[in-house]
Amino acid sequence: QVMQGYLNDPQKTAEVIVEINGVRWYKSGDKGHLDGDGFLTIVDRYSRFAKLAGEMVSLSAVEAEVRKVLDDPELELMATALADERKGEKLVLLSTAEINGGELAHRMIKNGCKPLMVPSVIYQIEKMPVLGSGKADFKQAQKLTDELAGLGS
Repeated sequence: QVMQGYLNDPQKTAEVIVEINGVRWYKSGDKGHLDGDGFLTIVDRYSRFAKLAGEMVSLSAVEAEVRKVLDDPELELMATALADERKGEKLVLLSTAEINGGELAHRMIKNGCKPLMVPSVIYQIEKMPVLGSGKADFKQAQKLTDELAGLGS
């Protein structure tokens, strides 16, 4: 590990650095697993979940299911969430392609998806928000979702 802690901020350091079995770990918010050789594979972010009716729903899993039922692994899309009075949050899908929500819901349920994983709202956008590195920009995607729902500034 390279990071020793936050400069002049021992409280913040204590919040993100933990020691497990004599090894220091940085709590990055990434979700992953160690393989038998000790390699860490990052598979998701813990912050990429929505809480619907008391259940945690992985936004990455929603994206994977949508790609699977539409049979398009390269489809540009991103799942986000909005506040919902009844369920706490509702799923929103951003896509660069036009997607029929009713047809998508039918196909997802027919494919065995839990109804909670079906997006409630689908917005077609011109291009996906990305970081300078080319990776998905989840913060900008959420801001865009809020704006499209009439909640943004």
